[in-house]
Amino acid sequence: MSITPESRIETVLGNAGPKKLVAFRDRLGLQTVEDLLRHRPRRYLETGTLSQVDDFVEGQVLTVVGRIGRSKAVSYTDRRTGRAAFRTEVQVLTDGTSFSLVYFSKTKNIADFHERTYRPGRTGVFIGKPRRFREDWQLTNPDVILFDADDDAGTGAPALSRLFPLYPLTSGVTNMDVQQVVAAARTFVDALPEVVPAPVRERYRLPGPDDVLHLLHTPDTQAEVARAHRYLRFEEALITQAVLARRRAAVRALGTRRRDGGDGALLRAFDASLPFELTRGQRAIGEEIEADLAGEHPMNRLLQGEVGSGKTLVALRAMLRVIDSGGQAALLAPTEVLAQQHHRSLTAMLGDLAGGAMFGGTSVELLTGSMTRSQRTGPLSRLASGEAGMVVGTHALLEDTVMFADLGLVVVDEQHRFGVEQRAALTAKTDGVPPHLLVMTATPIPRTVAMTVFGDLEVSVLDELPAGRAPIQTTAVHLLDHPHWYARVWERVREEVARGHQVYVVCPRISSDDDEPVDGAQLPIDLPDPDGSEDPGPAGPAAPQRPLAAVEDVVRELGDGPLDGLRLAPLHGRLRPEDKDATMRAFAAGELDVLVSTTVIEVGVDVANATTMVILDAERFGISQLHQLRGRVGRGGLPGLCLLVSSAAPDTPARVRLDAVAATTDGFELSRLDLDQRREGDVLGRAQSGFRTQLESLRVLRDEKTILQAREAVEELLGEGPPPAAGESDPLDAWPVLAERVRSLEARAAAEMMVKS
Repeated sequence: MSITPESRIETVLGNAGPKKLVAFRDRLGLQTVEDLLRHRPRRYLETGTLSQVDDFVEGQVLTVVGRIGRSKAVSYTDRRTGRAAFRTEVQVLTDGTSFSLVYFSKTKNIADFHERTYRPGRTGVFIGKPRRFREDWQLTNPDVILFDADDDAGTGAPALSRLFPLYPLTSGVTNMDVQQVVAAARTFVDALPEVVPAPVRERYRLPGPDDVLHLLHTPDTQAEVARAHRYLRFEEALITQAVLARRRAAVRALGTRRRDGGDGALLRAFDASLPFELTRGQRAIGEEIEADLAGEHPMNRLLQGEVGSGKTLVALRAMLRVIDSGGQAALLAPTEVLAQQHHRSLTAMLGDLAGGAMFGGTSVELLTGSMTRSQRTGPLSRLASGEAGMVVGTHALLEDTVMFADLGLVVVDEQHRFGVEQRAALTAKTDGVPPHLLVMTATPIPRTVAMTVFGDLEVSVLDELPAGRAPIQTTAVHLLDHPHWYARVWERVREEVARGHQVYVVCPRISSDDDEPVDGAQLPIDLPDPDGSEDPGPAGPAAPQRPLAAVEDVVRELGDGPLDGLRLAPLHGRLRPEDKDATMRAFAAGELDVLVSTTVIEVGVDVANATTMVILDAERFGISQLHQLRGRVGRGGLPGLCLLVSSAAPDTPARVRLDAVAATTDGFELSRLDLDQRREGDVLGRAQSGFRTQLESLRVLRDEKTILQAREAVEELLGEGPPPAAGESDPLDAWPVLAERVRSLEARAAAEMMVKS
């Protein structure tokens, strides 16, 4: 039978049986022979030195390199049968605690075989569960591979190298099982499929696919392991970057209406009305966007910048340029609160220019899901006729009833709340002529993450804050260490209100009846379930047994207690839209002192007089979310204060997160820590780029150089031309295996999009 990398894994499992097949195929996820050959060891044992073993844990699998100290066969009488039997006792030495192996046999020949096999001085790998017997440690039913003989232990082990691989395992599969099956597969398949073209391998000094299997499964040095891993990471980066490059090429191949700004009257009038100068970054990115809008292909750009860096102003100037060009612009926001806030702020920024075309400006419409049919009739009519130049809305903009006369620009705020399918739904409203796309996010993203997650977008970074932004002091209030600080938090709030300022209090829940955090509060994976119980982790005292803070309860408790006499109001997603809007208007007008809210105020809310934020149960929020939340204060030139109130135990990841947020206001530094803690799977799994990559070898922070090289290689392989039309030759076909992997990933992306839609 011919066995190839594409063959099913059962072709090399031999007589392993159905249970073993299920374990390999279903639990380890190894479907094919190639999957098996790519099953990377999780670590390697140095076979040339004995393992350092300080102590054993009974019942916990031990894997060590040891040396035989002594081996002795003794006879005894089996009490059950009354016949002679034999026991071979083997002492194994490590660089620390020693242990023994015991083999029972019915005949002297077998006992002598064991004694000869385990000769003093021989070394090997021993894998098994230790148990205490009298005063000694024993390994029961171990896997043993001896180094200096030709399998006379009867292990059936593959050839040994200086580094012994330890593989990821599952119930019913031992390390020996994996080694034997990998060795069997390598007798049929001596090389991985050639995904990376030879010229690329040579340029970046990568090993060939025929060398990778040796370097991965039977290496002699850690340097050889590193070479194998570099190849696998480059291969994965190359496939991913090829998919994204083809997407960029597909966008470039589309035609669109040029938006060159016409006579520029509206934008010129707006710029003249600004009471401040644009920052250097705002001017530079504005010029990039203007060049994109004037081009023959649709803009597809990501604008990222710190909280308060002025992204909205950049977006508004882009929208005005499109309106000057005779088109319309739509801003898509993730929540009604943010949509209403954007509508108010854009209208305020435009001033008299928001009075409509007859006043030399443009009307700014609002469209949300909670609006009644009669409330929607006017905005829908003005958008369809072209009378309205600008609209701000939520997902309601995606509905089929929303039509545009000439949609020229779509601005998506807070990209992490939307997937590609929502962006595509808006861009489909243009009679086959795609509009330009500007995606904004205040969640800082490291360069390589942006290249991988948003690889189909060009990236602009607004890396400076406008004049008037005040510093924000952030303090982690650890109640387990300082329980009396809780009272001081509310004293500090009263002091700030007494100075004429306003305060946010953020809670992870709306009501104490809720089983889980709502309104977008994140629950980091290392934290307990949100049922009021706390697991303090490996160190520190137990956290207090209390429910998570809830808006409805906190408003009542504060109003009747430490904040008695102040003007408090709740804000959360279950309030009626008109009540939410009225509350936000009252807070913005200074008619409220304290707003007790869920994370609906996370983005876009801008109240200049708000100087303080208290985040209760702060350990329940992720790093990026905490950074976003505190960006709501210090926006009016007054110093900001953010208090992270937490019951997180010492020496836990939650403490690390909170202390990191308290230590810096650099969002890009925090985003790297966030990514390190949450791993790429969480970030890339949001389908922001339209497919779920499930990175195996690649880590976007660690492997920045590899990703940059892969992108460079893809640009050289595919060029800058448009993707081939049906029947035309595809430059990717020059490398058949790479082409197959790229199209497979594209097909999975398309299938996922179909499921989502």
